[in-house]
Amino acid sequence: MALIPCNHFLGSLACLKPRGYMVNFGQSSGTPDPLPLSALAVKSLFLTRPSLMQYTATRDELLATAGEVFANVESGILRVRVNHTYPLSQAAQAHADLEGRKTTGSVVLIP
Repeated sequence: MALIPCNHFLGSLACLKPRGYMVNFGQSSGTPDPLPLSALAVKSLFLTRPSLMQYTATRDELLATAGEVFANVESGILRVRVNHTYPLSQAAQAHADLEGRKTTGSVVLIP
């Protein structure tokens, strides 16, 4: 994923409703370009860049969050799709395919 220049962010903000949220997550693209805070005031927008580690700072929070995810999978609210499997002996190939953008979705190594 390429870095999105600030003027693209401003265009993205235009599609938000008043008091809308723009959520930027993930580290793959690196640090986003600066965004003037005054651009948020036009519609009273919120911008956040959450980090999972802030929501699972303690072991109890991690266990509770993981428990919710597994309960949602068990109940069918969330569906797990595994798009690619590799035997553990082909872990290097799995990594090469990930890096080479030959995969989409989940990749699972089978012991």
